Amino acid sequence: MNKRLFLKSAALGIGALPLASILPVMAEAKKTILPNSLKKGDLVGLISPSAATSERIQFDFAKESLEALGLKVRLGENLKNRRGHLAGTDEDRANDFNAMFADPDVQAVICIRGGSGAARILDKIDYKAIQKNPKPILGYSDITALHCAIYSQTGLITFHGPNGTGSWNSFNVRQFEKMFFDQELMQFENEQVKGDDLIVKKNRIQVLRPGKAKGRILGGNLTVLTSVSGTPYNPDFKDAILFIEDISEDPYKIDRMMSTLKLNGTLGKIKGFIFGQCTDCTPGGGYGSLTLDDILDDYILPLNIPAYKGAMIGHVDKQFVIPHGAEVEMNAESGTFKMTQQVFNT
Repeated sequence: MNKRLFLKSAALGIGALPLASILPVMAEAKKTILPNSLKKGDLVGLISPSAATSERIQFDFAKESLEALGLKVRLGENLKNRRGHLAGTDEDRANDFNAMFADPDVQAVICIRGGSGAARILDKIDYKAIQKNPKPILGYSDITALHCAIYSQTGLITFHGPNGTGSWNSFNVRQFEKMFFDQELMQFENEQVKGDDLIVKKNRIQVLRPGKAKGRILGGNLTVLTSVSGTPYNPDFKDAILFIEDISEDPYKIDRMMSTLKLNGTLGKIKGFIFGQCTDCTPGGGYGSLTLDDILDDYILPLNIPAYKGAMIGHVDKQFVIPHGAEVEMNAESGTFKMTQQVFNT
C-alpha cells in the first residue's frame, strides 16, 4: 500500500537536520525483553494504529483469517473509526494499542493494516505497560514506526510480517505457525519456483558483498524508518543487521533516504545489510535516474560488510515473519539468515 505524503515530508525534514542535532537523541540499546508465547486458542487483539480501512468487508477478512489460524479475536474498540485517512484520532488509536497491552486476556496484538499514522501515536504509548505485559505484536509497512519505538524504549522483540488484512497464503501461514506456534529457530530463505521458464527468475537474490555476520536484526520500511531517525524512538543500530524495504518510491527518493541513514551514522554502525523488495521503484521520466543497483552500490559497498538484495521482505504476497530485535546470523552469499536465539518466554 502506498505511504502518505506527510511521512515523506517528515523524512525530508529529518534529512535536512544537521548531524549534531540528530546524533544526541538516538536511543541507547536496552536489554532485550522476550514476549510471552502464543498458542492456538489464545485471544489476540486486532487494532489499527495507522490508516483507516476503506471497505467494511476487510474487517471480516482479517478476523476470519486469524480465526482460521486457530486464534480467538477481540476487535479494538476504535478499530472501525475514521478521521480523514486515519483510523480515528491519535487518542483513539493509542487507546486501543494501550488497552490491548494492558489486558491480561489478550496474548498478542495484530495490526490490521499499515498506510500511515503510526508515528503520530509514539509519544502516547504506555511503554511501562509493555514492559510489564510483554506480548507479540505483528505488522509491517507503517507498523515499522511501532517496531522501532517499542524496541528503542523497552527492548521488546516484535514481529515484522503480514498485517491482518494481508495475504494469508500457505507460505505466510507456515511462517506464522513456525514462528509462533512451533517456536522454531527459523532459517529465512527465499522460496523459488521455476515456472515455465528456462531458469528461476522470481525471488532471486543478488549478492552485494559476500560474507557472514551476526547481530540483532532491526529495520523495516525505509521511508518510515527514516522518518523516526533523529528521534528518541530510533533504535540503536550498533552491530545490528539492518533490513529495509519500500514501495512506490522513485530511486532518487531512495537515494535521499539512504543518504540520511549514512549522515546520521546508522549505516556506519551496522554489521550486515539485507534489502528486501522495493515494489514499483523503477526510475521515472525526465533527465534520467540512478538505478536501485547504483544506489546500493554507492552506500553499501563502501561499508565492506556482508550484504544482499532480494529477500522476501516487504509489500509482496509472500513474506517472512521477522523477529525484530532478535539475534540472527546472515550469510550474504547464500542469501539467507537464521535465528540464533529463542524469542519467547515459555
